[in-house]
Amino acid sequence: MRLEELEAEIKKLDLKERAALARRIIESLDELSEREIEALWVAEAERRLDELEQGPATGIPAEEVLRRARADIS
Repeated sequence: MRLEELEAEIKKLDLKERAALARRIIESLDELSEREIEALWVAEAERRLDELEQGPATGIPAEEVLRRARADIS
């Protein structure tokens, strides 16, 4: 079905149905495939690595992170 045909069919729906469909379509834009999610995580990991190597971020030793986490939950 072509986009124009789909649009014509959608216009046959009443306002409430069109609104529900629009909501579903917008929500579907937030649904990513596993491949897309993995690509986003890889990009984020690379960005963080760049910050550690070149930028403003500084690393915290794992022992310190764990000590702080334990202190926060006790």
